[in-house]
Amino acid sequence: MELKQMRQKSADELKAHLVELQKERFALRMQKATGQLAKTHEARRVRREIARVNTLLGAKK
Repeated sequence: MELKQMRQKSADELKAHLVELQKERFALRMQKATGQLAKTHEARRVRREIARVNTLLGAKK
């Protein structure tokens, strides 16, 4: 998701998106541990998007 789209969301929507990202990050970690992760760049993308959402949540407070 682009930063412009994230900025337009409310704090509740960002929190829901953060939960989804954390679930996705967990699934990617499990794939990596079992040797099934084909797209290694996805883990980095998810980690950075989590950081972006956390930054926006902090700014909205």
